[in-house]
Amino acid sequence: MLLEGEVAVVTGSSRGIGAATAVKLASEGADLVINYNNDKESAEETARQVRNQGRKALIVKGNVADSSDAKNLIKKAVSEFKKIDILVNNAGITRDGLLLRMKEKDFDTVIDVNLKGTFNCTKNAIRYMMKQRHGKIVNLSSVVGSMGNAGQANYAASKAGIVGFSKAIAREVSKRGININTISPGYIKTDMTQNLPSKVKEEMLNSIPLERFGEVEEVANVIMFLVSPLASYINGQNINIDGGMLM
Repeated sequence: MLLEGEVAVVTGSSRGIGAATAVKLASEGADLVINYNNDKESAEETARQVRNQGRKALIVKGNVADSSDAKNLIKKAVSEFKKIDILVNNAGITRDGLLLRMKEKDFDTVIDVNLKGTFNCTKNAIRYMMKQRHGKIVNLSSVVGSMGNAGQANYAASKAGIVGFSKAIAREVSKRGININTISPGYIKTDMTQNLPSKVKEEMLNSIPLERFGEVEEVANVIMFLVSPLASYINGQNINIDGGMLM
């Protein structure tokens, strides 16, 4: 049990990578705070799977883009479990479209949820982690943040911003015993990616040396490693999980 007795908050953990991460962390001994914004039923299913691992699960509804919701999420976690050891900023959305057709609202919404949401939750969690002089934070970026992708200017900007944000904050708080890293998944089979056009999927598959798409559990495994004692000397890094797509 690498995470025995630790408390983890995973944003956007009702499904996909977030849900897989919550269950994986629970399997290593962590109690979980499950966050969702719309899909309560799926959040309850994630919580059920966490409890099946013998761990506690607290469900908190909230939009991470809203500063008061983000503050409430972390506050409830600490109120319930008396501490917070791990934060995984996973919540994210897409509003794809070519730049000349992209609505300003679609640009702002993606930046608010993906980038500002990471800022909101990190700022609130770090207040407690600094007092504890201990904490692990993993922020989810994307290979799109490094390589770009037509029709995803808003998404690419938000994910590139997360990498820069993470490195800057790592330099600020590492002396307080807090490790901050970023992971950048490639094409992972989730609800978000399965709606891409078939032609786009085929092109992406052809660009992956491993010749397959990733599973959410493969991303969860890396997150678990990064928040565990095994990765105590890894800090300020961005790790691609993409089958070799971006080398």
